[in-house]
Amino acid sequence: MADLQSPKDRITLRNGYGIPCLGFGTWKMPDGEVGIDAVHQALHDGYRHIDTAAAYDNEGTVGKALASGGISREDLFITTKVWNTDRGYDATLKAFEESRAKLHLDYVDLYLIHWPAAQGAEAEWQRTNQETWRALETLYLDGLVRAIGVSNFKPHHLEPLMDAADILPMVDQIELHPGCNQEVTREFCNRHDIVVEAWSPLGSGRVLENQLLIDIAASYGCTVAQLCLRWCLQRRAIPLPKSTDPARIAENARIFWFDITDEDLQRIDELDPLGQSGLDPDTIDF
Repeated sequence: MADLQSPKDRITLRNGYGIPCLGFGTWKMPDGEVGIDAVHQALHDGYRHIDTAAAYDNEGTVGKALASGGISREDLFITTKVWNTDRGYDATLKAFEESRAKLHLDYVDLYLIHWPAAQGAEAEWQRTNQETWRALETLYLDGLVRAIGVSNFKPHHLEPLMDAADILPMVDQIELHPGCNQEVTREFCNRHDIVVEAWSPLGSGRVLENQLLIDIAASYGCTVAQLCLRWCLQRRAIPLPKSTDPARIAENARIFWFDITDEDLQRIDELDPLGQSGLDPDTIDF
């Protein structure tokens, strides 16, 4: 990812489709005018990759913002996700059509399984994930999505899904930030040509007061937020920062003018656990 120069620059997925290297996250983004304004601001600042989900309850707002944002459809990359209550083949197909209608799109660029069915919560968890994935394969083959993937899958969730898949996952979106470096999952994805996306790349803001990160950021003349997002990129992950503040939206897009040294990357890698959400795919109960 060393040649990336702007949020619009694309990384090639395993099927040859390009995904912009910086996304705009919308989790907990307010529905209505505040959300529309935030997406418009992101588009103004060069973001072309917008990430939403059925569970965020703002697909309609994202759709309205895209329709009025002045950016051509082919330049946009839109992600949404199927929620846990809609797992399974038929339910996933129905949920996708509901999401697509809210977004007012003919196709979605990336569709993800939001959370894996997990062993601790469901006896037939592998079959559930496989049947949900089969629906994503159908949507892909029908041309309704350009790429398919998963979110919050660890290697032990990915392996049985991949064993049964006709089309392998192209993306895994995971919690990833300094203090939560997900080395095992990242290395698995890198080996299997699965692009990693980073949700909560700023640790919901909790990492911004860490003294080591403050000191490293000062040495580059960047903000701690910019350092965290740049760390994600240099660790081969696409960060998905979320903000409704215009200045922060703009700041988060300006991460292409500096490189973190290997030594500083390692120091960040070795941070003690910090800023984690506490959401474990093996133990979630929602």
